[in-house]
Amino acid sequence: MAKSKLLNVPNALTGLRALGIPLFVYLALVLEADGWAILTLAVGGATDYFDGKLARAWGQESRFGELADPAIDRLYILATLIVLYLRDAIPLWVIAVLLLRDLTLAFLTIALTAKSLPPLKVTYLGKAATFNLLYAFPFLLLALHPGWSGTAAYIFGWSFTWWGVGLYLFTGASYLRTGIAAIRVTR
Repeated sequence: MAKSKLLNVPNALTGLRALGIPLFVYLALVLEADGWAILTLAVGGATDYFDGKLARAWGQESRFGELADPAIDRLYILATLIVLYLRDAIPLWVIAVLLLRDLTLAFLTIALTAKSLPPLKVTYLGKAATFNLLYAFPFLLLALHPGWSGTAAYIFGWSFTWWGVGLYLFTGASYLRTGIAAIRVTR
């Protein structure tokens, strides 16, 4: 791949988002600086939106972005789930359901690669599922704080969580059907 295709603003935003993962974990677990941790998640969410939007608008889509963007999304979700679990903000079943979906799709991606097929394209609903989860997480972290703001954050956080988990499972099933159909066509 040409250097000019790799070194661009959308890919820089993707890289910046990746650096936010360990920063978020440090802020949320070590310092328990929830405000800064939430700001880190917000910046991660904004860069997730803008990297793809700019890549398409500027014609700077790249293989790196195509692979790194969903991988970093998954790492953000995993890191945040672990933090929320360790801070007693979510039960273990939420992590298990989301990880099972991602592991299933990881095996599907391996099968597609083995058949020399491209990875599945992320759909609008797939992005919406991820966004719902990424919106839920800051609220769930805020829900740990007492008072009316913690109660409101709890309501919003779990609302986004339920929508996110539902969409995440629905899109996972959709990706699975699409991938299996593609593999069957190559037989």
